[in-house]
Amino acid sequence: MRQVIQDLEESKIREVANAGLGRSDVLAFWFGEGDEVTPDLIRQAAIDSLQKGETFYSHNLGLPELRAALALHLTRLHGTVAPDRLAITSGGVNALMIAMQALLEAGDEVAIVTPVWPNLTAQPRILGARLKPVPLQPVAGAWTLDLDALLAAVTPATKLLVLNAPSNPTGWTLTRAEQQRILDHCRQTGTWILADEVYSQLYYEDDRANGCAPSFLDIASSEDRLMVVGSFSKAFLMTGWRLGWLVLPPASTHDVGKLIEFNTSCASVFTQRAAVAALQRAGEITPRVVAHLKTCRDTLLPLLQAVPGVELAKPTAGMYAFFRLAGYPDAVDTAKRLVREAGLGLAPGEAFAPESAGWLRWCFASQDPQRLAQGVARLRVWLERAK
Repeated sequence: MRQVIQDLEESKIREVANAGLGRSDVLAFWFGEGDEVTPDLIRQAAIDSLQKGETFYSHNLGLPELRAALALHLTRLHGTVAPDRLAITSGGVNALMIAMQALLEAGDEVAIVTPVWPNLTAQPRILGARLKPVPLQPVAGAWTLDLDALLAAVTPATKLLVLNAPSNPTGWTLTRAEQQRILDHCRQTGTWILADEVYSQLYYEDDRANGCAPSFLDIASSEDRLMVVGSFSKAFLMTGWRLGWLVLPPASTHDVGKLIEFNTSCASVFTQRAAVAALQRAGEITPRVVAHLKTCRDTLLPLLQAVPGVELAKPTAGMYAFFRLAGYPDAVDTAKRLVREAGLGLAPGEAFAPESAGWLRWCFASQDPQRLAQGVARLRVWLERAK
């Protein structure tokens, strides 16, 4: 076994979740998915496909019908995105790994904004790349970017810049002006940008004219050194379906298709049929999902902010409240205690970066917002007893 694999840290989120295995009394908010099942019309499209016997391979890059439907969807959001720039992948995480495989060689320098979903730092390490983290800084609970520090970190020696915005876990989102400065700078240095925009449609600001957060697709040309990752998981409630996509320069599409062949061959046909159905009803499904998540956010945050010792800012996007408790610097220990002593399941900040040690992530994607209120009540009681 390669040493780099042996040295990979196991998921601290799973470590905490394992402490609650078999306990039906735990209110679990640790994983990045809600508890609402995929809409029936999407599931039915998959059932229909299976009943037709569509159990064979598809094209490496995905069904032409899905690529065409996705191109139309992205064009409505961001301006023209042609099907020849799209690759369908077996999940957003698969899209990220394929992008990294396409771009990175051992020893390459990768700049990345942290705290961040741990897969995004593990993948470059697996490929032998060198990470250059650029930490966000918390200001009154809101994680903010020192843009000048980021641009200084990205030099001609930087092969790839990885950005997850809107961010898991912090909810941090790039502005259009920041994206433009980053794009202009990376054009000068020759650095590729890998933009994880999986949460882009879970955006709650009033200025969202196109229904999503600012995207590099809004400002970049098709020939820019840019790959953008999307997923059906969040905005269409399809986490377990494992279906995502890559938007990339047309000249790279063929080579990415080869990588898909050597990774998974293709995404399953019945899941792709389900995705076509999802896109056909995107104007109905996604706004409902976003409106419900906004209700969940606006239910949880005031309750959490009213808890003594909580430091928290309202996220503008995503599905997470990221907060810390005064006097509890070890979030892994705190999260395990909350499971054991309060029946409350949260993700520890140490899972995402050293600088977010002591922070806790609460996924507020709950079918019943009252579960969130119950969770805060359990936190309050636990804090009183722990004094």
